[in-house]
Amino acid sequence: MRDIAWLTLSAFGGPHAHIALFLKILVEKRRYLTEDALMEINALCQLLPGPSSTQTLTAIAYKRGGVFLALLCLAIWLLPAFGLVTSFALMLIFWQDEQKNLNLWAYTQLMQPIALGLVAHAGFVIVRKLVQTREAVFITLMAAVAAYFLRTPFLLPVLMVLSGLATSLKYRDFVREEKTALNIQWKYLIIFAVLFIGIAALGGITRSLPIRLLENFYRNGALVFGGGQVLVPVLYNEFVEFKHYLSSSEFLSGYALLQVVPGPVFSFSGYIGALTMRSEGIGGMILGSLMATIGINLPGTLFIFFAYPFWEQLKKYRPVKASLEGINAASAGLVIAAVFLLWEPMANTSLNIGVTVVTFLLLQFTHISAPLIVLGGILAGWVMVRL
Repeated sequence: MRDIAWLTLSAFGGPHAHIALFLKILVEKRRYLTEDALMEINALCQLLPGPSSTQTLTAIAYKRGGVFLALLCLAIWLLPAFGLVTSFALMLIFWQDEQKNLNLWAYTQLMQPIALGLVAHAGFVIVRKLVQTREAVFITLMAAVAAYFLRTPFLLPVLMVLSGLATSLKYRDFVREEKTALNIQWKYLIIFAVLFIGIAALGGITRSLPIRLLENFYRNGALVFGGGQVLVPVLYNEFVEFKHYLSSSEFLSGYALLQVVPGPVFSFSGYIGALTMRSEGIGGMILGSLMATIGINLPGTLFIFFAYPFWEQLKKYRPVKASLEGINAASAGLVIAAVFLLWEPMANTSLNIGVTVVTFLLLQFTHISAPLIVLGGILAGWVMVRL
């Protein structure tokens, strides 16, 4: 539990940076699992809809202690980010001084280039560990190019399947293992389907805003591939453009907050849920954030409980084991694409470039942790505002 709490408070930079942190803490320091096992779990999570780093952590806990430990670790992982984004939504509503709000965001002006440096370093670590063959290099480059130019959430599972098929042809390089009959636990998939239909029906009958919020985020959690960078534009289209629950400035302010909030990017849902129920007061906003947080994370958790035991059996087949090289290489390519995608909305200034490079170098050549770099960035932003 202490390790998960530390991970939660240290996990800046999004899912790609999270995986690098899992490597450092869970593999190299604690040795809860091997590096190969972590990458296999992450590859599986890339094939599933939902928050990939959250699912990876849930699967690791499930592997070591079953459903109860997985749910407990999930709660610890989500709690700090839930508290921070909900608190910020409350502050945004009840702190009405526009000048103070402006200064608040000026303090975080360096967070985007710092976050980019975190992701770039994570990409460097992951590529160095995963890309070991010529085939893997080719797949990594092709995946990066495809992810950059074909910006659709449906691309991710297609990339993973095609990359896995490409290297599965090398199955003869692997030792044959004794296989057992596949034992698929359908109950979690059934629970997912029942909840998908039941929550939608209940929301339609009652017209209760908390229930409808739960349904909205449950649906998005079940259908969004590609992690937080895909979820954000999806939520913008639904809650700003279509339903008008938030203004564009409120949405973008919350997105900026993500740069200084540790934990999963999907925690942004809690901020949206809270502002959606602003008319219900503090209690209603907390309830809205809770419904959104549960809704966005529950489908991915159920998918892990269904798929991970099946995956453990399936990967004993040599073609499946050989396919992991391609899946991991495609994952590395996605990290490379993410660096360029995150760069686009950022102003191309010497300050931003310098902050990104310095962040990368600090992570690579010093023992300064990500939280300290982020806190330093906030302090530097404060000094810049005061000058």
